[in-house]
Amino acid sequence: MDTEANTAEGVIDAHHHVWDLSVRDQDWITGPELAPLRRDFALADLEPEARAAGVSATVLVQTIDVPQETPEFLALARDSDLVAGVVGWTDLTSPGVARALAALREGPGGEYLVGIRHQVQGEADPRWLVRPDVLRGLAAVAEAGLVYDLVVRPHQLAAAQEAAQLLPGLTFVLDHVGKPPIATGELRPWAEAVRLLASLPNTVCKLSGMVTEADWDGWSVEDLRPYADTVLDAFGPRRLMFGSDWPVSRLAATYAEVIAAARELTATLHPAERHEVFTRTALRTYGLTVTGSSQADQEAPCA
Repeated sequence: MDTEANTAEGVIDAHHHVWDLSVRDQDWITGPELAPLRRDFALADLEPEARAAGVSATVLVQTIDVPQETPEFLALARDSDLVAGVVGWTDLTSPGVARALAALREGPGGEYLVGIRHQVQGEADPRWLVRPDVLRGLAAVAEAGLVYDLVVRPHQLAAAQEAAQLLPGLTFVLDHVGKPPIATGELRPWAEAVRLLASLPNTVCKLSGMVTEADWDGWSVEDLRPYADTVLDAFGPRRLMFGSDWPVSRLAATYAEVIAAARELTATLHPAERHEVFTRTALRTYGLTVTGSSQADQEAPCA
C-alpha cells in the first residue's frame, strides 16, 4: 500500500509559490527561458493539481525580499483550505527583526507563519549567512520559534553549515537539495558540502527543485537519482521532505510529473520512511496543524 497517499492527512507539499504580477512584479523572471512564468499563479491554479496528486496541505514560500509579501501570504493562508504554513521574509540585518517578526505574528493569519527565508542565492558574498548582523537576525528567528529556509547555491553551503553550527537552536531547512548542477551531472563538491551540513542535527532538506536544475527538455528520473540518493543517505527520511516548487517547476515538468519522480526516487524506502518524506517531516519541522494528522505526526521539531 502506498502509505503517503492513503493516510488521513495525505501528502504535504512543503514548498510552492504564488504571485500576482498586477500586485507586484517578480523582477527575477527575466529572459526568454523564464517567459512561461511571466503570468499570475494563484492557489486556485494549484489546488486541483495538488488534490489530484493526493496533497492535503502545503507550505507557501516567499518569492522576493520585500516586507509586503509576507502579510499578504499570511492572509491568503488564513482564508485557504490548502495552505497550512507560510515561510515569509523579513530583513534579517535590521536591528528591529524581533519586532518585525512579532508584528507578523500579531497580524491577520499570523498563526500560519512557520519560517523565514531570504534569497541568499542572490547575495554576492558567499559568507553572507555568517555576517554578524545576519547571525543576530537568525538568532531572533530561533527565539521566535520559527524555522529558517536556506535557498543557497553549492558555493554557499559552507557558510550555511557554519551558521547552523553557530545556532544549534534554529532548524535550518535546505531548499532544493542545495541546487546542485544536475544538468552537467557533477556531484562534487556539492555532495561533500551537503554531507557536512547534514551532519548537524538541526538541519533538514527538501526533496524539491531538482527538475529545474536538470535539463528542462530531456531530464529523467535517473538523472536526478544520484542527488536524491545523496540527500537520502545524508539526512535520512526523518529529515527529508517533499516539495513541488510549483510553479517554477512548470519550466521542466507538470505537477504530476514532479510528484511521480519523487515517489520513484523513494520507491525503495520502507512505507513508513516514505511517509516521513511525504508527510511527517514537514508536519514535524514546521509544526503544521493539518486536519486528520495524529499527535505522533506533529511531535517536536528536530532542533
